[in-house]
Amino acid sequence: MDAVYDVYSVLWVDLRNMRRHWRSTVATSLILPFLYLIAFGYGLGRGINLDGVNYLTFVVPGIVALTAFSTSFNGAASKLQIDKFFYKSFDELLMSPVSLPSIVIGKALIGVLRGLISSTAILIVGLYLTPTLTIGPLFVVVLFVSCFVFALFGVLVALVINSHQGMSTFSNLVILPMTFLCGTFFALSQMPDVAKAVLYVLPLTHSSQCLRAAALAQPFPWLSLVALLGFGASFFVGSVFALKKASI
Repeated sequence: MDAVYDVYSVLWVDLRNMRRHWRSTVATSLILPFLYLIAFGYGLGRGINLDGVNYLTFVVPGIVALTAFSTSFNGAASKLQIDKFFYKSFDELLMSPVSLPSIVIGKALIGVLRGLISSTAILIVGLYLTPTLTIGPLFVVVLFVSCFVFALFGVLVALVINSHQGMSTFSNLVILPMTFLCGTFFALSQMPDVAKAVLYVLPLTHSSQCLRAAALAQPFPWLSLVALLGFGASFFVGSVFALKKASI
């Protein structure tokens, strides 16, 4: 119970901030996914079939995965960097009697919450446009796991990178390519074997594969779910280690 209370104590501060700015937060996180849905689903993908379904049905789970990725990552990373560089409150958190794992989880949960809200909004629109999608318990579990993994990724990156310029460089070199190349807008079967090998070492690829399989009632890639959980464990351990270095 003490660990749960510690996690909530860390999360509570971010929840208060989100409550004041939730409208702008949700609106800004939905702009790009809606643009992708219109451009790729209705624009470029009109009349195209992929993996036995029309392209709009194919691309909606990928856009949900992309929304979970971008919103959860940015929600956790940006808030942590603001605490470190603008409010200068993160050092006070490190000096508090809160365990390092609780700090990591508490800081990640704000990203999880934002990711779930934005992903659900996109999913509702997607279900209206493509009512043939299957949204069952497995899809919900994968979406939650994805948001948690991506939020932990954001925490780790924010702890390791110590400048806004460094975060911008990381986003351009890593986050932006992941957005377009991890099977969110196309089937990985179309890629060369070398490219597929590279893409399968990125967490968004496994999230896209799992969410699409669950939504389209296709054979579920359990190995991708295991890989996604492995990424989450690695990001968590890396974040705790980074906090230990920062608190010395």
